[in-house]
Amino acid sequence: MLQQEHLHPGGFSQQFGEGWRQQDSNDDTEDVALFDAEEETANRPRKSKIRHPVASFFHLFFRVSAIVVYLLCELFSTSFIACMVTIILLLSCDFWAVKNVTGRLMVGLRWWNHIDEDGKSHWVFESRKAPPQENNTVSEAESRIFWLGLVACPALWVIFAFSALFSFRVKWLAVVTMGVVLQGANLYGYVRCKVGSRKNLTSMATSYLGKQFLRQNTGDDQTS
Repeated sequence: MLQQEHLHPGGFSQQFGEGWRQQDSNDDTEDVALFDAEEETANRPRKSKIRHPVASFFHLFFRVSAIVVYLLCELFSTSFIACMVTIILLLSCDFWAVKNVTGRLMVGLRWWNHIDEDGKSHWVFESRKAPPQENNTVSEAESRIFWLGLVACPALWVIFAFSALFSFRVKWLAVVTMGVVLQGANLYGYVRCKVGSRKNLTSMATSYLGKQFLRQNTGDDQTS
């Protein structure tokens, strides 16, 4: 079992000059809704422009390139080794960029691991909390790009894995498994940053669906 991590002044979060809500894998702090972005920023101005175009580009570039190479490599090259190395390099670059750069810049989230003095591993999931006096909200356009790429690409690699398995393309299973693991790890890490404890995922999803149902019924009653 992982032990509760204690926050100390001048720690990792303060090195960036920003306010971050930090929790380790056993933290029971208040969750932030992932499924209802409208309620999350209801009292704050929202910005639709892309404030980090380079980060937004590379957030999609490596992962989309890996998928394109996987689909088309056999048309342009007969070397399986060359294709495999290219895809794994793209997946590795994507994992590093999304974990260390694009998540922090585009949505104000980050996750990481550290080893304490006792040699125990701690997984930390953080979300940035901007001071009330600062108008530094997350761009809606960047948030949509981030989550769309983060969710859609791992789903495609899962489809590729089943396709390779059922078509008996055994040599490609290692490649698609690497895609599922690396991109799935980032997806899991950022979902944990966003929603907090795993035990609250089901209740949050249920709450969101209930709110959407009530909102839809309210709208139908007003129109009638």
